[in-house]
Amino acid sequence: MKPSLWHRMDVLARRLTPFGLTLVLVVIGVVPFHIPGFARVVPLLPLMAIYHWAIFRPELMPSYAVFAIGILQDTLTGAPIGVNAMVFLIVYGVVLSQQRFFVGKSFAIIWLGFALVAAGAAALSWVLVSAYNVTLVEPRAVLFQYLVTLGGFPLLAWLFTRWQQTFLRQE
Repeated sequence: MKPSLWHRMDVLARRLTPFGLTLVLVVIGVVPFHIPGFARVVPLLPLMAIYHWAIFRPELMPSYAVFAIGILQDTLTGAPIGVNAMVFLIVYGVVLSQQRFFVGKSFAIIWLGFALVAAGAAALSWVLVSAYNVTLVEPRAVLFQYLVTLGGFPLLAWLFTRWQQTFLRQE
């Protein structure tokens, strides 16, 4: 028997939620909070989402979606176009290559993996932006952004895990 239209739409909506949630995080990351200096160190929310979905449901976050998220991040933050897209795609590829290692591990191991991946992403982003500007960009903002991102990861990972358990059961 062929599934009903409503069932197919429900499955499609559920399958698009990781991409949609990550897009929402991109927008949240650029909302002005009127806190002096906060815009320079706002956590990289999309990086957290890409890391999570690459480990737990990579089929719901394909590379072309990661690229689109990176381009949107660049566009909305004023970063050189392609920097975040490249960083996000590299992170996605690294995490996918290690996915079997992460699945089934404790949260501490997943967080440690994120700490390493996010450090590499921050360093790569700093190098790319410095190269684009043909000068060394002040690294303190990148360091603080990394620390804020690392500190925010447990909350976002918990939310994504709950979302996954509730809405993204295996079809």
